[in-house]
Amino acid sequence: MLNLEELEQLVAFKELGTLSKVAEKFHISTPSLSRAMQQVEEDFGVTLFDRNANRIALNETGEAAVSVARRILQTSQQGIKEVRQFDLGLKTIRVASVAPAPLWELLPQLSASFPHKHLHQQIGKETEVLASLENDTVDLAILPYPYEEEGAHCLPYLKENLFIAVTKDHALADYDQVTFQDLNGYNFLLMNQIGFWDDLVHEEMPASKFLVQTNRFEFEELVQHSNLPRFTTDYSRKRHQIRDKRKVIPISDPQAQVTYYLVTKGDRFDISLFSPKK
Repeated sequence: MLNLEELEQLVAFKELGTLSKVAEKFHISTPSLSRAMQQVEEDFGVTLFDRNANRIALNETGEAAVSVARRILQTSQQGIKEVRQFDLGLKTIRVASVAPAPLWELLPQLSASFPHKHLHQQIGKETEVLASLENDTVDLAILPYPYEEEGAHCLPYLKENLFIAVTKDHALADYDQVTFQDLNGYNFLLMNQIGFWDDLVHEEMPASKFLVQTNRFEFEELVQHSNLPRFTTDYSRKRHQIRDKRKVIPISDPQAQVTYYLVTKGDRFDISLFSPKK
């Protein structure tokens, strides 16, 4: 029976050209490697090398064997990956979301419903989350629109509205509501890892610049000591109990008002167990 390590050594011989170099790579002696290549020939049942006193080289059949070995090794690696992913799927619930807010509600619900499973979460762009769902690399996806493909289950889960928060002396403080057109050109403080909101504000405000922060504490310090406006949402203000002195102004554009949908494919989860949040 073919030995995977010996096949790796055969492929390495094709790439490196000499037994000594292959032996060095695999940390074995040259005689041991020579015996391994003889074993490969026995396993295939054919001669793979031309040998003389000072040289060993692949013959035409040996070249074909290298191609076969590469395919076998690739299949083996893919098989290992699939089995590990399957095992991980039995122990882990993988969730991808386009924004943080839905995860604040969903993850505690999942932990309560599946206490013996690990939760793996990721926040990404719409295209990334959709690709993860369609490629079956996540069990649950949260999208900002209904997903109606065959075999999928989709449930409205949570609503969130985008606001700005400005200091009382800022030029925008006179507004009771704003549009992205009103905001375009003003510079903003912005947190990272906010999913599709990041793409939205960059698309709607191309003339603006964004001072992006990766640390929540540093972000809040900048908010306290800066005149730059920030974004916030009704949901995040409620969760984090934000009590700053800034004026909070709603953005009236429809794209600033989102309903998140919980999506799964097949029968992995009964998503009706996860009640929509108001």
